[in-house]
Amino acid sequence: MSTAELHWFKSSYSDSSNGNDCIEVAPTLTTVHVRDSKKTSGPRLALTREAWADFVTYASQS
Repeated sequence: MSTAELHWFKSSYSDSSNGNDCIEVAPTLTTVHVRDSKKTSGPRLALTREAWADFVTYASQS
């Protein structure tokens, strides 16, 4: 799957007092792609589903 075919949406874990400060995610069968919603053509991360789950667990404890 090319990155042009990804279905992006605001992460339910992205929550701040400023609605513009969020990330978007695009999950696939093997990876979770992550980008800044304000810079959609900027850098992106591609994480394994396990790494994403670990990150969400860590971030929710902060």
